[in-house]
Amino acid sequence: MTLEQCLEDTVKNPSIVGVLCIDSQGLNLGCCGTQSDEQAGVIFVLAWQAAKLTSDPTDIPVVCLESDNRNVRVQKPNSITVAVHKTASLHPISLLQPITGT
Repeated sequence: MTLEQCLEDTVKNPSIVGVLCIDSQGLNLGCCGTQSDEQAGVIFVLAWQAAKLTSDPTDIPVVCLESDNRNVRVQKPNSITVAVHKTASLHPISLLQPITGT
């Protein structure tokens, strides 16, 4: 299976709308869906900076960017950085918002 096939299979999941893979230099290896190669540098730097927050090399941080409609999860488990763009599920915080109406 090629990387392109893997990316296409990943976005077949209804909750995933994009995926991006970046090499150790910050260059786009492949993307599918809403993720684009224009985002590779920003995603790479996020993962790189997050890795500096721990001194344990086996502790691999996940950067989560959340909005009302979408989530992006970024992780650098090895020399490849991966970003997965998902539609947001019901978040517990949204349950705290007041209900209006009669």
